[in-house]
Amino acid sequence: MNTSNREEGRLRGLTAAALAEKVLSNKPLFILDVRNESDFADWKIEGNRVDMLNVPYFELLDGVEAVTDKIPTDREVLVVCAKEGSSKFVGEQLVEAGFSDVSYLVGGMKSWSEHLEPVKVGDLKDGGAVYQFVRIGKGCLSYMVISGGEAAVIDAVRMTGVFTAFAGEKQAVIKHVLDTHLHADHISGGRKLAAETGAAYWLPPKDAEEVVFGYSELEEGADMTVGSTRIAIQPMYSPGHTIGSTSFVVDDRYLLTGDILFVASIGRPDLAGKAEDWAGDLRATLYDRYKKLSEELIVLPAHFGRFAELGEGGRVSARLGDLFANNPGLNIGDEGEFRKTVSENLPPQPNAYQEIRQTNMGKITPTEEEQREMEIGPNRCAVHDQ
Repeated sequence: MNTSNREEGRLRGLTAAALAEKVLSNKPLFILDVRNESDFADWKIEGNRVDMLNVPYFELLDGVEAVTDKIPTDREVLVVCAKEGSSKFVGEQLVEAGFSDVSYLVGGMKSWSEHLEPVKVGDLKDGGAVYQFVRIGKGCLSYMVISGGEAAVIDAVRMTGVFTAFAGEKQAVIKHVLDTHLHADHISGGRKLAAETGAAYWLPPKDAEEVVFGYSELEEGADMTVGSTRIAIQPMYSPGHTIGSTSFVVDDRYLLTGDILFVASIGRPDLAGKAEDWAGDLRATLYDRYKKLSEELIVLPAHFGRFAELGEGGRVSARLGDLFANNPGLNIGDEGEFRKTVSENLPPQPNAYQEIRQTNMGKITPTEEEQREMEIGPNRCAVHDQ
């Protein structure tokens, strides 16, 4: 992957894709983030070997002398801002100050928010495969099931070109596009992807009562095939995060949980303003419906909250039995305590979540730039993401 030229003494641009490669391969990197302190505290680039310093841009307008002793000379230095302009300005100053290995993030944190990294989850019995698309800067996870020259995409984000290009590389035709629920943290690409490919777009009807477009209804008890792979929906109506949340069992191996169950937490029930009403549904899904499933199922959630949840190659997954043993949200014995946990002292709600819900219902049609602004920041779909 071409990150840029390596001429010393010259500022280089580093793409979000190249940054993801560095982060996921645990390469050492020092980040100088020049956004304001509140934005930095809310949302930043993470990595096992990433060190960082936050100094707001306005403090560096007259020069970088005050921070040069805090920046290493033995590692690549990446300057980051919201859109790239401020980071280029500061990066040029660092080069002038004698730093030889300096880059700026092309497109800033907005581009970092939009990058998707495809990761193979595993094979299917018939020779097909399941792929996870890791939106590393936003914490969103989408999926593609490929079998027999056909594909299904689950929880697609709005950057639909990634999915069409990937399916093309795998010589697969996208036949089905599914959303596990009506999303509130990011704009779904499901309807757009279905229109681009001629695929059927599936939504849980209980989440779609206010949508203003046509869709196919995900109904408990229905089965769907992709090539020769069976996607069993029965009995996975799994409300709690939303009233219509639906899980999928793929090939009797993988459990796609949407925003109900994560690797390190559980879904929050308050994004439609119904935490008290949906807390009982959430508990029933987690402690009853999921408890009846095989502990050997591999859980594939729709989000992750922290970089520590990423495993080999950036994949986010866990064995269901291990989650019942270790996930704090699955180990609250008292129902009253559970209700308190999922309805009080929750993390801040996602940025523009009400407008995002309206967009996903088809009630408003923001421009591309407005959509980017709406999605800025972390997903905050989990109870324990604080």
